[in-house]
Amino acid sequence: MTRSEARCLVVNHFSGMTVAICRDMMNNGASAHPTRVAATEPDLICLSHLRWNFVFQRPQHLMSRYAIARRVFFVEEPQFHESATSATVTMEAHGHLMVVVPQLPTSFTPAQVIAAQRSLLSQLIVAERIQRYVLWYYTPSALRFSDHLTPAAVVYDCMDELSAFKHADPELPALERTLFRNADLVLTGGHSLYQAKRHLHHNIHAMPSSVDVDHFAQARRHKDEPADQAAIPHPRLGFFGVLDERLDIPLLAGIAEAKPDWQFVMIGPVVKIDPADLPRRPNIHYLGAKSYVDLPKYISGWDVALLLFARNDATRFISPTKTPEYLAAGKPVVSTSITDVVSPYGERGLVRIADQVPDFVRACEQALTEDPAMRRSRADAFLRGTSWDRTWSKTAMLLKAVTESQAQPKSQPSRQVASDPSAGLSLGA
Repeated sequence: MTRSEARCLVVNHFSGMTVAICRDMMNNGASAHPTRVAATEPDLICLSHLRWNFVFQRPQHLMSRYAIARRVFFVEEPQFHESATSATVTMEAHGHLMVVVPQLPTSFTPAQVIAAQRSLLSQLIVAERIQRYVLWYYTPSALRFSDHLTPAAVVYDCMDELSAFKHADPELPALERTLFRNADLVLTGGHSLYQAKRHLHHNIHAMPSSVDVDHFAQARRHKDEPADQAAIPHPRLGFFGVLDERLDIPLLAGIAEAKPDWQFVMIGPVVKIDPADLPRRPNIHYLGAKSYVDLPKYISGWDVALLLFARNDATRFISPTKTPEYLAAGKPVVSTSITDVVSPYGERGLVRIADQVPDFVRACEQALTEDPAMRRSRADAFLRGTSWDRTWSKTAMLLKAVTESQAQPKSQPSRQVASDPSAGLSLGA
């Protein structure tokens, strides 16, 4: 999609900058103004540090379900362009879900970036006739440009300890404390994160990431190999996910060296680390990012599925979505000792746990020679109690309770980071 396919809805001027809200006209025939299917449900404005079209994970699973019964505006972090001279917003329709992306000039100062986001968000609410809405935060950083709004309720879905990630915003801890004070409802992406945060809010709930069992169970039936994996010999040990500071690079290098006849299939984008730091051996195959739709086709050709997470600050509280996804695919799983994998999966004998190269190799050898019937039976029984539909339903009930308890829109305590140059401006047609 090109920028020429976007239609500008709103144009404004402040501090010498032009601000426009544009809507991408979709090739799939989606309505420019999708019909609202549940007038009683408030709109949902989701403020995310993850991009909708990056890796399909928790935000996508939950927000796509919320969009069945209400409008959802998925607001991403800005994209920056050297050639741009004005701030714009592109909007991409996915049914009742709109992906909203600020497009800003690289010449903007940090204060201008915040001011532009603040103004664009305010104008989005007017342009889309958003009257009653929920603010759903995935990143506390979004408080910088949204703390002037008056939502019906505030939700903080704390899916990770973002402050522990590489290149994290140094203000994140302070912003998160403010968000905890503002929030009506807090969710955590796993049990260990819940235990670490439970004292910070009166209405906090553990909502571990879940699985679409039917989708990944396709791996048990797939016979056609993807072209870029078909020529790789067996045994194949695979991993899919973002390749970043959470990957245990020495462990991958060590087991690949110890077992040169094993083939390691690594699927996912490389983010925040230098690709040159990844181990390069003939038996390690980096196939790049793949679509969520295609993942079962790749997993079907693996003999063992791996969770190659380093034990560091960035992984201390993670609850890897791929754990139940691997199990739904019917594969034996070997993982490092990530807390939310050890309990419940390791304790129930569903996943083998090892950290050092010799132990990890031994666990993989056991996985390769096991009779899968008993392990699959236990895994299937466990997974019958979990699904993204069930997780979404729990969050929807909690959200309904807090929105119904709010008689008036909620005014957030102000944490003004930059002056709002859009105040008092009239909207153009």
